Amino acid sequence: MSTNLNRLGEDTPRTGELPAGAAVSVWSLDTTLDVVGGHRIDEALSILDADEHERAGRLLRPRDRHRYLASHVGLRVLLSGYLGLAPQEVALVREDCPCCDGPHGRPAVKGAPVHFSLSHSDGLAYFAFAGVPVGIDVEGVPSPAAVADILKNLHPAETAELSALPEAERQEALARLWSRKEAYLKGTGTGIATGVVEPYVGSGPRPAPVPGWQLTDLPAPPTYAAALAVRT
Repeated sequence: MSTNLNRLGEDTPRTGELPAGAAVSVWSLDTTLDVVGGHRIDEALSILDADEHERAGRLLRPRDRHRYLASHVGLRVLLSGYLGLAPQEVALVREDCPCCDGPHGRPAVKGAPVHFSLSHSDGLAYFAFAGVPVGIDVEGVPSPAAVADILKNLHPAETAELSALPEAERQEALARLWSRKEAYLKGTGTGIATGVVEPYVGSGPRPAPVPGWQLTDLPAPPTYAAALAVRT
């Protein structure tokens, strides 16, 4: 497996070696690369499915399209290693939404026992794989204007925490908080359809406890924050 897919923690998995139970494998990828896992990004459509083609086609800026394709090639390369399939043979589906039962819930592999989550921000993607529902998120540190926009939409305790910080510290704290919240919402499959007030995840150095889930902050490059949510 190509070294441009970097695992945070243990060694590269062998074919068919799926994470068991709440054990999680986390990977990162530079999505500005032209080759991922031995596959050229300008030829990526040959291994992606119709839904991925459609989503890529909606991205008008070449940079955004390249990064989307790179992250999905990376996902397929990693899943192919876990499942013993060629990347183009991995059948991706959507679970039913837990809010409305529509076909737009968590992404999944049809008939496979592995759960996964993908997040990308600017030129960076993070992937998580586990035997239970899992969510991952990576966020760039937001602008002061973005902090002001989102502040009133959070849990009241989170709004109070961020408002009490010096302005210079709010951006990094919000990135930390937002990555935790997004990781949880991806793990549950609800996304932001019902807003971002719940759950309370906190903006401090460590995530607040969330019943039924383990939240963990992940290592991230400067100007990014990343978090993982695993169902317990």
